[in-house]
Amino acid sequence: MSPTLARKMWRTLEPYHGMIYFTPHATRAYAVLGVTGRAGYFASRAAAMGPVPAEVVIATFYNFWPGLVRSAIPGAWDVAAPAALLDARLQAADAALREALGDDAVASDDMVWAAGAARRAAEGCTAEGRPLYAAHAGLPWPGEPHLELWQAVTLLREFRGDGHIAALVLEGIDACESLVTHGAAGEGVALGVLQSSRAWPDDEWDAARGRLRDRGWLDDADALTPAGAEARHRVEQRTDEAAMAPWRRLGEADADRLRATVRVWSKSIVASGVLGGGLG
Repeated sequence: MSPTLARKMWRTLEPYHGMIYFTPHATRAYAVLGVTGRAGYFASRAAAMGPVPAEVVIATFYNFWPGLVRSAIPGAWDVAAPAALLDARLQAADAALREALGDDAVASDDMVWAAGAARRAAEGCTAEGRPLYAAHAGLPWPGEPHLELWQAVTLLREFRGDGHIAALVLEGIDACESLVTHGAAGEGVALGVLQSSRAWPDDEWDAARGRLRDRGWLDDADALTPAGAEARHRVEQRTDEAAMAPWRRLGEADADRLRATVRVWSKSIVASGVLGGGLG
């Protein structure tokens, strides 16, 4: 199987998981616990690791300004236990998926099959060197198929993300530089949006741009040079290659069927308008 399959699967499955970062159901659920604003994102996603310090979240989430993380962690643990945040997150996912997909899709035979297939794929991943995947893999499986699919896609997403960070580290691209190279690659997200959503101060952002120019990777118009594009391509290629384990486990035919099945629901989630510029 070509490693490009891993990227295709991620792009199709991502909205099914990613809606949790934008749905007001999650915002309200975390606020009930006393966790508000951006703290809800950091605390809910990190909760599977337990009440970890900010340094662990900075390392595993990778591309956020450390000051932003420290404004949320560890303070969130003082008002809400990780277990309570995980319960709130799952309840929010349930409400958001039912709202976006409708009861017929949630109760369908396709959902039962997709949940089983995605779980098989997720259980084909290995935890070594994958901290966010490992933490989420230790959570119990929810009993309903649409939530099992959501949890499986969460595992697959964090598995890929852990591998992506490893690829960035191997290439010598630090947290802020990872955003600059991503935006400069022209992949649909403007540099200004990436900077503001991850809260990087202007001086640190400009310093990262300067380092990339000194390396010969970024030109004066904030576009990647051929050398920069080649480096970014290596990162993406390594990420795809390192994300193939679940799809080898599932097999190409079932992977294609899973992608086709979930695509319909991902399109419904996008059409619902719940997704937008945010932290995911």
